Amino acid sequence: MDMKAYSVSWTKHKKEPYFAVPHTRRQQQCIQANHDTPEETTSLNHSLKLALSTSQNTLLPTLPAFVVLLLLVTSIGTSFSHPIASNSPLPPPSHPTANHTFRPAPVSQKFRTIRAHLKKINKPPVKTIKSPDGDLIDCVFSHHQPAFDHPLLRGQRPLDPPERPKGHHNGETVTESFQLWTDSGEICPEGTVPIRRTTEQDFLRASSIRRFGRKVRRDSTGTGHEHAVVFVNGDQYYGAKANINVWTPSVTDPYEFSLSQIWVIAGSFGNDLNTIEAGWQVSPELYGDNYPRFFTYWTTDAYQATGCYNLLCSGFVQTNNRIAIGAAISPRSIYNNRQFDIGLMVWKDPKHGHWWLEFGSGLLVGYWPAFLFSHLRNHASMVQFGGEIVNSRSRGYHTGTQMGSGHFAEEGFRKAAYFRNLQVVDWDNNLLPLSNIHQLADHSNCYDIRVGSNNVWGTYFYYGGPGRNVRCP
Repeated sequence: MDMKAYSVSWTKHKKEPYFAVPHTRRQQQCIQANHDTPEETTSLNHSLKLALSTSQNTLLPTLPAFVVLLLLVTSIGTSFSHPIASNSPLPPPSHPTANHTFRPAPVSQKFRTIRAHLKKINKPPVKTIKSPDGDLIDCVFSHHQPAFDHPLLRGQRPLDPPERPKGHHNGETVTESFQLWTDSGEICPEGTVPIRRTTEQDFLRASSIRRFGRKVRRDSTGTGHEHAVVFVNGDQYYGAKANINVWTPSVTDPYEFSLSQIWVIAGSFGNDLNTIEAGWQVSPELYGDNYPRFFTYWTTDAYQATGCYNLLCSGFVQTNNRIAIGAAISPRSIYNNRQFDIGLMVWKDPKHGHWWLEFGSGLLVGYWPAFLFSHLRNHASMVQFGGEIVNSRSRGYHTGTQMGSGHFAEEGFRKAAYFRNLQVVDWDNNLLPLSNIHQLADHSNCYDIRVGSNNVWGTYFYYGGPGRNVRCP
């Protein structure tokens, strides 16, 4: 395959339509059972007693028997003279009806906890933009974003842009965000940042409220996480850059995900692991759909108590009013058809030491303050590029969740997913090609990887796979 003929640029495809899948809402019907209720039974007993008492004590001596009988029938009939149809409004009760308002204590506590989290995460917006996929994007004053809840950032404002690494721009800067919510032409005002609103439903989908917005420990053997990656180590690294092909892999279990990303890593793979991560992911649990979404992540203790996705905790400081972290990417690649990739770069600012993130070719998204980290406060000791999925084996066999395009690396361009133009940043803020590359596929019969290089794509690789197949039971 001659990749010179396929220098990937989206500008040729901007006019192609994008179709969003409409959301549907399940409707429930409530059918009233046609049985006597306790209130009806009580009313009936009371009417019988009242009629008998009245007829025996006052009426029997003076009235004919047929009058007494008529009175008795009439009093019984009043208990049934006003039936309530299942679709008619209920009359207001004379006292509160407990079974209409009672919520068990554990459930009430759960919702109180969720609402407290939502109040902390969702900041008051100056404007809200509705995305075609149903997301609400809140435009929040930049100094009110969640990062500034951190004690070491409280009262501060975002920093000015840093010096970029030398040699990373090879042409005109492109400032398009390639996100679905911007299709309307609306953006957030200057001085604000776009933040995807977190909802109660987002929390209710999570396997744990306490772990909402966090990964589990990154250990393939222990948690079902599987990877197909290339990596470099053995040196000091101050950043990484790559173009990542965007697809919509199928995720077959609500608690699994499929992602493609850059990892900037320091520390051991024990409890002191520090990572900075950025890429795209499909995560039904986190977002409630199967769109590929731009995401970030960080941790300083191997995904235990620190860090989170996107802006779901105080940490990452966003500086851009055009990128919503966690929002859907549009367009996406199509098998044996158009291809689309996004450029990502993470690097350490030589002046202040913070780790900055760039999206596309020129859009500064924001930065991770250096004080968040222990080992990464200085530099990284490893950089990884590639894909990761979760294999929960919820049906007793390997998941069918796809990685990349869902096709193996051997299929190549337009069919398999790729990373291209892989580079790292050195101590002097220079972008350099990778050297001494290692590759790893945890289960190559399920997801594999192939590395190559040429003059157009530099160092590149194809990766991915379908998951469960005849060779991956």
